[in-house]
Amino acid sequence: MNTTTHNTGTLDGSVLSHAIWADDGRRLAEFYAAALGNSVGEPYPDEHGNAVAYPVTVGNTAYIFYTSASFTAPDWPGQDLPFHMDLAVPDVAAAEKRLLELGATKPDFQPGGEHWTVLLDPSGQPVCISQAQPS
Repeated sequence: MNTTTHNTGTLDGSVLSHAIWADDGRRLAEFYAAALGNSVGEPYPDEHGNAVAYPVTVGNTAYIFYTSASFTAPDWPGQDLPFHMDLAVPDVAAAEKRLLELGATKPDFQPGGEHWTVLLDPSGQPVCISQAQPS
């Protein structure tokens, strides 16, 4: 019996990392590491040996926060977002307070009502926090 699998056009891939640009990758990595109860890993250098990319690993996925001199924060909510983070937390009020202490800001526009709170991370990119669902 032939057990060869036929290629159906799908891949058995998995997400290794997400790369997120900012004006200060280290600061953004430290912000998200604190938000996720983690630490910043060893930075990756550019072609000149300067540290420019800072990993924060959560489970099997790494978030790489990259310093880009040409980075411009999106004009949210005026612009559509190609990407943003959603964080589930056990206590939204406590998380909001801590993230604001870490450098986030809270915009007036809050489209989530009682479902989620939008903050802007230190790079000016939206991050939403919501109540974690019981497991």
